[in-house]
Amino acid sequence: MTKRAVFPGTFDPITYGHIDLIKRASKIFDEIIVAVVDNSSKVTLFGLKERLDIVRRATKNIKNVKVESFDGLVIDYVKKKKTNVIIRGLRMISDFEYEFQMALTNRKLSSNIETIFMMPSENYSYFSSRLLKEAATLGADLKGFIPSFVIKKLNSKLKQANKK
Repeated sequence: MTKRAVFPGTFDPITYGHIDLIKRASKIFDEIIVAVVDNSSKVTLFGLKERLDIVRRATKNIKNVKVESFDGLVIDYVKKKKTNVIIRGLRMISDFEYEFQMALTNRKLSSNIETIFMMPSENYSYFSSRLLKEAATLGADLKGFIPSFVIKKLNSKLKQANKK
């Protein structure tokens, strides 16, 4: 039986913290499905197709990773993928309350689905995609935070947004 886990997220954009968790989870599970959420109520800088392309490129050297999109409840998607494991990242204690509420709600909705919390390496534990987008708008050098091809896409996207 294949041990499969789903790592859901917006990935707007993917960071080295996300990639770190995906690499580490890929050593525990036979297959990791990175599930990029298509949530119309959440405003993203990158469209779904762009985020899928970016995540695929960032994870292309991790052999047991699949990248897909989903919408709706993550537990429904997890069931559809015939697994019962959700991976969630915890950077700081401030993430815990929200993630704990979500995990307990998911458990109440489907008691056989487990959430596994993973912490990124300490080098990546203090930043988020939201923070990096904000820093990029102010001209920060994001070399140690996201892959260089993502930096180029992010800067291009921000320039386009500023022209509007």
